[in-house]
Parts: sequence; structure tokens; C-alpha cells
Amino acid sequence: MITCYVQYELNPSKISEFEDYARAWIPLVTKFGGTHHGYYLPHESPNDLAVCLFSFPSLADYEAYRIKSLTDSECQKAYKFAEDMDCIRRYDRHFLRPLETGD
Repeated sequence: MITCYVQYELNPSKISEFEDYARAWIPLVTKFGGTHHGYYLPHESPNDLAVCLFSFPSLADYEAYRIKSLTDSECQKAYKFAEDMDCIRRYDRHFLRPLETGD
């Protein structure tokens, strides 16, 4: 399994728009065979920081999702929404592998 950790720098005046964007992506990751672990939004932290975590069975499965997302109408709608709302300033993606009990 591979888990993608995405750290977002948000436009602090557009947090509610980012929440709408995030809500759209959770089922989209599931649609393409991933498991979404949620978005984590600013609370007792910098007001422009959010993160999300989602997993795929393998890096190859993640790459297949990325390719499919480029032509999927729902994914394109979510991308365009974020762009139009200007709610994301930048993001960084990291790929992690879990170490679980018994590994």
C-alpha cells in the first residue's frame, strides 16, 4: 500500500471554498479504488495549512488513478472549482508506506 500525504497552502479567506473542494474529492478517490482518510483543516495551527491522506494498494494503482482523473468529468469539475475559487495557493505531495503492527 502507498499513502499520499498532501499538504496545502490555502488562501485563508477561502477556507469554506476549500472545504467544498475537499468534499468533492473524497468520493472521487474512492471511485478510482483508493481509500480516503480525510482532510484536516486549520484549527489550532496556521490559518493557511490543510492536509489530506489517501491510500491506494500500490504506486501503480495511484498512477492509474492520476491518469484517469485527467479525463474524468467530475475530477475536472473539482479542479476547475479550486482554480476558479482561488482557494489553493500551492500543494506538496509526499508518498509514504505504512508500517503496521506485525510488519
